Amino acid sequence: MYAFLVPLILGFALGGLSAFTVALSRRSGERGGQMATMVLRNLLAIPLWVIGFIIAWQARAPLIFIPGVLTQGLGWLLVIAGAVPVIWGHLQLGWRTHMPSVKDTLVRTGLYGRVRHPIYGGGILVFAGLALLRPTSTVVVACAVGIVWAVVQARLEELDLVQRLPAYREYMTQIPRFIPRLR
Repeated sequence: MYAFLVPLILGFALGGLSAFTVALSRRSGERGGQMATMVLRNLLAIPLWVIGFIIAWQARAPLIFIPGVLTQGLGWLLVIAGAVPVIWGHLQLGWRTHMPSVKDTLVRTGLYGRVRHPIYGGGILVFAGLALLRPTSTVVVACAVGIVWAVVQARLEELDLVQRLPAYREYMTQIPRFIPRLR
């Protein structure tokens, strides 16, 4: 029943490796590091964890609770609310999200002027919403692993971004990681 964890965790692990653009670039040159990051993230990690989620979603597993209209409504609200920063963040960063480079520049406008990781923050909301929409043991475990992965991946990327972008260290002191400050 928990076979979905193999592609899910393998995908998340490969995604974690893709956060080391500087190290990959030192080893393989700028273009080689960029290509390695792209292959790890886009061709291996994302398809594997999507497959893991699909397997978890389709698994015959017991419900943790019986979802009602309110739970379903909240689930859809979280999925939609999370999808907005995921899509908007990708549009704002453009190719930097798919092919990070040691020559990237820091984006401090739009969503990135409010939070450092809107894509991962939105992903956390989507995972929470999916767990409410289909509260089976497999989906809830997959979503919990996804939330932990988003937090860890954001931290790994920050370690890399501090090396690639000198201004990132100061940016970290000014902008919160996932939840915008209300001012």
